[in-house]
Parts: sequence; C-alpha cells; structure tokens
Amino acid sequence: MSHPELRPRPPSPLVEAVDERFAAHGVRLLLKRDDLVHPELPGNKWRKLAPNLRAALEAGHEELVTFGGAYSNHLRATAAAGRLLGLRTTGIVRGDELAGRPLNDSLARCAADGMRLCFVTRSDYRRKAEPGTRDRLLAEAGAPGAYVVPEGGSNALALRGCAGLGRELRGAADVVAVACGTGGTLAGLASGLGPDARALGVPVLAGGFLGAEIRSLQEAAFGGPAGDWSLAEGFDHGGYARVPPALEAFAADFGDRHGFPVERIYVAKLLWALVALAESGAFPRGTTLAAIITGRP
Repeated sequence: MSHPELRPRPPSPLVEAVDERFAAHGVRLLLKRDDLVHPELPGNKWRKLAPNLRAALEAGHEELVTFGGAYSNHLRATAAAGRLLGLRTTGIVRGDELAGRPLNDSLARCAADGMRLCFVTRSDYRRKAEPGTRDRLLAEAGAPGAYVVPEGGSNALALRGCAGLGRELRGAADVVAVACGTGGTLAGLASGLGPDARALGVPVLAGGFLGAEIRSLQEAAFGGPAGDWSLAEGFDHGGYARVPPALEAFAADFGDRHGFPVERIYVAKLLWALVALAESGAFPRGTTLAAIITGRP
C-alpha cells in the first residue's frame, strides 16, 4: 500500500561544522542533519516508524499502540504518524501516578494529535515484554487487535530502516556517532555503514544494559552481529530527560555556534560526549567524525 508520507526520502543533509574544540585535536566534525528528513517525523523516528507503518497498513490495521515514558519522543512521533495516516493511536505510558496530573508539553502534543493515553504502573511497564503482561495491558487499553510498535520503535523492521542511514554515510566518515535510547538506531546504523567505519553510541540512560539489547536486536533483524559498533557510557547527565544547567548552557552555545536548535534529551548529550571524547584524545588525529542530529526540540 502506497502513502505519500511513507515514500522514500532523499538523504538528509551532511554539513561540515567548523569547531575549534574538535579542530584543535585534528578531528573534522560533520553533522548529519537527520532532523530535516521529515517535517513531522524527524530523524530516526521516521526511519524506524516508516517500515512499521507500511507493515501495519499492508496488514489492514486501523490502530497503532506503543509504549513510552512521559517525555518520549517516540510517543509524539507515533501520534503524529497516526494523524498523518488516519490511524487511531494508543500510547501506554510509564507511571500510573501521572494519570491525575496535568499533561506535560510532550504528552499534550500526543493528545492533540489524537493519541489516547493509558497510564500504567511502573512495575507493569517493566514487564511489558512478557506476553501475558503485554496482552493484559493491550486489553486494558482497549487495543487488543492493534498493530504493536515497541518502545522506542526498535524492532527488526526498524533496524532495516536505520540501515539506510548507515548506507547514506558510507565513505563520508571514520566514526559515526548517535545518541541511544533503546539502541535500535545504533544497531541498524552499524549494519549499513560498511567495513571502513565504526558506529559509536552515546546512551542517554544509565545502567549499562544497552550492549545486550543491541546484540539481541541485531540477532532478530540480521541473524547475528552486524557492523562495528561500541558504546560511550557515562554521559547520561543523571538519567533520561535530565538536563542540568551545564548541559543546557552547552546546548544553547552549540546551537548559537552552528546555527540550529539543539534538542536537549538526546542530541545535547551526544554532542557533549563528542566534545569530551575529542578533548580526551579518544579520536586519532585525522579522524572524520559524523554526529547524527536525530531530532528537533
């Protein structure tokens, strides 16, 4: 089934960013402006959602259901996709204590795009991958027959979509870096890069769990490991959606230097990490480094 919102997009722009914090260490910085790939589903959200949306439409589904926290970019993207495609959407949100509170800006945007929000306990949310718990949550949300998109949009279809991002960057950089939530973008990106580059992921959550998640995702999508990738831990700034004053100031300054608004939850942490890694000598002189700008504020 064809739909204009799901047609292939041209490669997103790749631009050089002249920045003395990298140049001083012999590192050339490129910005992959994937935030410009789609007007309402920017960056990795479009790349991960588009294959799943096609599958949902081809199977005749009229409703999508997915999962996320109170500040989830993925929930917002899924709600927008549902509005664009004429599909009903349900978001199962972590934290039943939020049910009686005013919606934050992120969840209010989901609701404005027509998403029905169902708040569940944090314990149930942690167990959402268990078949029995998932089926119960879907039934309680009134969406037992909906097409299920996993948290963060990361599944085998999504990885194949993100592999296209890697193919767009073949030959352009030695290291391609991306912020990681569920790991799906990094897992797909690495598979598409080819043998002469490596992918570097910067987790925005603490916990050290992403390595196993990425290996599991690649096993499901490709049958085994795919591409050269690694993780740079320790740049979560206190946890998901935490933006302390130093990170806020850094993001504002980076945006002023390079002429675009820096998204705080993912992109700011990525760019902070890359500056710190460059200053520590993590990238050999002569390295071309590409940072993927996955979304907008």
